[in-house]
Amino acid sequence: MPAGTVLHALRAFVAEREWAQFHTPENLAKSISIEAGELLECFQWGGDYNADDLRGELADVLTYCILLADNLGLDADEIVLDKLARTRAKYPVEKSRGRSAKYDEL
Repeated sequence: MPAGTVLHALRAFVAEREWAQFHTPENLAKSISIEAGELLECFQWGGDYNADDLRGELADVLTYCILLADNLGLDADEIVLDKLARTRAKYPVEKSRGRSAKYDEL
């Protein structure tokens, strides 16, 4: 999929429905939390889950995250890659491979 295709599709979807007026950072952040709760609900009673439900809820979380980043003038790919670089420095492979310890306990 070409870069920006998802963001372009989301922008068009929102514009067609005139929903941007509702997409304040606060509302989008609330929506992320609400949808994340629905994603977690897929695992409420154990590790078994319905793959279709999981895909839908994960898509909802990602959608609101992408819309929030866009609303704030941030490039989602860029901020994730920047954070990954910082996390990579905190968790060097030689100290963290196969371990779940926090960086200050490595």
